[in-house]
Amino acid sequence: MIKSLYTRVVLIFLVSVVGGTVIAFFAATWLFEEKLSENSQILLRNFGQDIAQIYETIPMREAEAFVSEMKMLNSYHIRIYEADGQFKSYGEVNGQKIANVTKEQVGKVLHGEMVQYNTSGFATVLLGMPLKTEIGTKAMFLEPLAPPSASFVIRWALYFVGFSLMIGSIFVLIASVFLVRPIKKLTIATRRIAAGDFDVKLNIKQSGELGTLARSFEEMMHDLQQLEQMRREFVTNVSHEVQSPLTSISGYAIALKQDNIAAQVRTRYLDIIITEAERMSKMSDSLLKLSLLESQSQQMQLASLRLDEQIRRVIVAIQPQWSARSIHFELKLKAVLLTADHHQLNQVWTNILGNSIKFSEDGSTITVEMKSDTKNVTVRISDTGIGISLEDQKRIFERFFKADRSHSRKYDGSGMGLAIVKQIISLHQGDIRVESDPGIGTIFIVTLPIKAPTASFILNKE
Repeated sequence: MIKSLYTRVVLIFLVSVVGGTVIAFFAATWLFEEKLSENSQILLRNFGQDIAQIYETIPMREAEAFVSEMKMLNSYHIRIYEADGQFKSYGEVNGQKIANVTKEQVGKVLHGEMVQYNTSGFATVLLGMPLKTEIGTKAMFLEPLAPPSASFVIRWALYFVGFSLMIGSIFVLIASVFLVRPIKKLTIATRRIAAGDFDVKLNIKQSGELGTLARSFEEMMHDLQQLEQMRREFVTNVSHEVQSPLTSISGYAIALKQDNIAAQVRTRYLDIIITEAERMSKMSDSLLKLSLLESQSQQMQLASLRLDEQIRRVIVAIQPQWSARSIHFELKLKAVLLTADHHQLNQVWTNILGNSIKFSEDGSTITVEMKSDTKNVTVRISDTGIGISLEDQKRIFERFFKADRSHSRKYDGSGMGLAIVKQIISLHQGDIRVESDPGIGTIFIVTLPIKAPTASFILNKE
């Protein structure tokens, strides 16, 4: 099996050109051989009749002298047989092979028959016809000779085809090098990427399919580089987030081993250990949930729901978070029926409202406003909290990202909530964006389609 693309290209060209030339030659021969033979027979018969007329018109000696001087003998060979088998020939053979004439053929012609035989060769005919002279009937056999010009044309054609194949093959070899070179570059680049080296430059300027392939490869390489960077950041963030509660759990567990520790202190240490363990459990659950959402292995259970009622229920469910800090809600909700995954959207409003409560001042107001048209519904959740800088607004939907890093201890969290929100809304083919000014407040704007995002999911009508 030939594995090299370069060798395949060259062999395909050679087989195509040589095979096509041979097939075309035989096809043309097969198509025109009959017509060429017919034309050759007509010309040969006409020439033979002219010779016969000469011998019938003038004395034999003069006729022989006349025929021997004819210019047509450059193209035809004549043999005149006697009854005893002796013959005279007219015309120069020039090394060309002439047909054999048998006694049987001579006998048929001497008895007044005209015979015609196709000899070996392209459009070659042997014509025998009776020749009446003053001393009796003779047998005349004529056959065409290939003129010098025809031999030259044949040789020229053979040389032309040979040189064409040679030069064409050289050009194909050169072209194949340029064809295979970018593929070799792609192969080398693939190996380097597989080894973890993403600093690869192809420098392929070609257009067409190879150019498109090279540009697609570069885009893929850029995406892989970003994924690798995200993977490293993810590992770093997970390690950092896990290390903090593990350190606390380990430290307080060691402290509990002391014998003289007071009961009140022991209880406080145990509470811290339980809190940190719950924090790790929530982070693990969030990671699993986000992983399922991103892989879309968790099938959405679509159902018709009243969005305004769902948001009210979420606010009631998280009442302990906002009532303890005297935070109030101003609701501007209209009745909207849409198709979505109830549990996933419930997670969206819980995370966004929880964020607004966390970063709002005590006694402040959070506004939830909803508008809709025939296709989409838009929910705006506004707070008057600490706000988010313009630089951080670009990254708040990334995993583990915490906008207010300086207050990370005050505002506890894993930084996974908004990443989950973003993924859920994307699965619903919706959109989420943020508007914020530091020290003034933040607005989350969620847009969702009213109809089901895709027909491939199971729709449960309530």
